Amino acid sequence: MRDLKNARRIVVKLGSNLFFDSNGELALERISSLIEDMAEARLSGLQIITVSSGAVALGANVLKMKPQSALLAQKQAFAAVGQSRLMNIYEQGFTRFGLTPAQVLLTEEDFSNRKRYLNLRNTLLTLLEMGVVPIINENDTVATSELEVTDRNASFSDNDKLSALVMSKLEAQLLILLSDVDGLYSDNPRDNPKAVRIPHVDSITPDISALAGRKSSRGRGGMATKLQAAEIAMNSGGMAVIANGTTPGILRRILAGESEGTLFAGKSEALSGKRRWIAFASSVAGRIHINAGAMEALSRKNASLLFPGITQIENEFEPGDVVAILSPEGTEIARGIANYSSTDATRLMGKQSGDIERLASTRNYDAFVTRDNIAFTVKNHE
Repeated sequence: MRDLKNARRIVVKLGSNLFFDSNGELALERISSLIEDMAEARLSGLQIITVSSGAVALGANVLKMKPQSALLAQKQAFAAVGQSRLMNIYEQGFTRFGLTPAQVLLTEEDFSNRKRYLNLRNTLLTLLEMGVVPIINENDTVATSELEVTDRNASFSDNDKLSALVMSKLEAQLLILLSDVDGLYSDNPRDNPKAVRIPHVDSITPDISALAGRKSSRGRGGMATKLQAAEIAMNSGGMAVIANGTTPGILRRILAGESEGTLFAGKSEALSGKRRWIAFASSVAGRIHINAGAMEALSRKNASLLFPGITQIENEFEPGDVVAILSPEGTEIARGIANYSSTDATRLMGKQSGDIERLASTRNYDAFVTRDNIAFTVKNHE
């Protein structure tokens, strides 16, 4: 088991359910205790980044409405009311210890656009160098992907994915996901009293993914999104812990290396910064189906993706967008940065490089995706 105490840069995600007790009252003492533990860790020399849900729930609580049944515009209004109250809690909590928190509100575009992502990364790293504690949340007042989830859009899912992306992009060593569950169980403990907590996971296998139960009551996430976040952390060369934030002293014990919740600690190899952005882009613009020959060339010969190997193109995209690369069976195996638009790629699909000058609006590269812009998203591709 890898040593949690070696982690120096840590992302702590607080779920919406932590902000309220079983009676629906604000659990200020609980949140203050968690802030105290984070402040203690920061003062000991660790770099702490907080990803906090709770704005929508706090706003709904102030307005005496239920967020689960609210319309999209109402949820955005809840966020507008609740975000200032959320930051006020952190402001009062951290200033007691002489620390300065900073509000950072994000949308999906901050991760899917590489220029914006690099600007965000530089800002966050500068805040950490200044000793500031970033408090990150999705900007629910203007972003709708988390509030109105469909099969066609991505979601930060109550900030589970957002926290994993922040952890990956900042090259943090540890992601701590705190909600109202004790960790990953062998079955749903609410339904099966014989279910046991799984203390350690080396790999997110289909069997592990199948253990995910229903989503939380106040938040929009659940165990499935937490497992996805843990997998991003593991694939980024780091660790993740899913634990119960309602348990007193839980954060302090995790940082001390004690066995709490479920620890996800898999392979230690990390993708390069650029490939990490490609692999974990918050959204993909298109889907590219390839034939067996291209599959072999990509996975075995370290090759670029050429137009003769493309069999089908889905959705519209522009040069520079991230696209998913699918095997002949339709399974995503990698992601890459497209050198051509979907319009040009459709014209060139199945064609040779000599046809690019004649068919493309502008000649870019011979390859649709060059090898250094491909990041595999499945294990054992080589």
